[in-house]
Amino acid sequence: MVRTMIGARIRAQTGYRSSFAADLASQLFLAATEFVEIYVLLHNAPVFGGMNLAQATVVYGLACVAFGIADMLFGQLDNMHTFIREGRLETLLVRPTSLLLQLVTADVQLRRLGRAGFGLAAYLIALAVCGVEWTPVAVVLAVLAPLGGVLIFGALFLASGSLHFWVLDGQQAGNAFVYGGRYVSSVPASALMTPLRVFFTFVVPATLVAYVPAAVLVGAPLPAFLWPEMAWLGIPVGVLLWAVVLLIWRAGVRRYSGAGG
Repeated sequence: MVRTMIGARIRAQTGYRSSFAADLASQLFLAATEFVEIYVLLHNAPVFGGMNLAQATVVYGLACVAFGIADMLFGQLDNMHTFIREGRLETLLVRPTSLLLQLVTADVQLRRLGRAGFGLAAYLIALAVCGVEWTPVAVVLAVLAPLGGVLIFGALFLASGSLHFWVLDGQQAGNAFVYGGRYVSSVPASALMTPLRVFFTFVVPATLVAYVPAAVLVGAPLPAFLWPEMAWLGIPVGVLLWAVVLLIWRAGVRRYSGAGG
């Protein structure tokens, strides 16, 4: 059933090739526009947060890959408030399939691969420019880091969606963590004030998505409260986040009593 639903979504989006190509290009252009901000900062100040342009590009590219894939897989949870407001959630709850699975497969947007594609290109090119010493450990870290980022961002999307079971107008609060975490993950964390760095490491683990793994890969110094060993925490922290957020999600589903429509 899941394969059929996803296949139908993919065929519907790729059936009109020109439109699909335009959607991909728009996402790629958006990611490139965001990268310009980092380029401008480092063009005027050669070192930003202890990193040069190539090193900061590794951070941005890694964050962009992770968020782009997570957004494609779980970004539909951003629409939880509309499902609840319009009473559409009830129609999903009566079906003999997981509610979360239905929501995740409801609107898989392949155009979001444009962001991930730009991020992957930036990530690989910047790693080459930085002259990373490709030991087996470095190769494994470079491959596992994006997977950890996808898990972390996916858990943040789910946490944002879960919030709507308790706060109907909680979209902005949820977006603050999801998209605030995306922004923080894409810049060198050394440039953040210490309280923000602590919050976006130990509460919302955005620095573990890209900055810490990137700093270890390119040999950049880490600021206080961050250690090289934390570069390997992306996947474990992502799995732990999913375990916690799934409990919150299930509690929200159990208490949901309908929109009264």
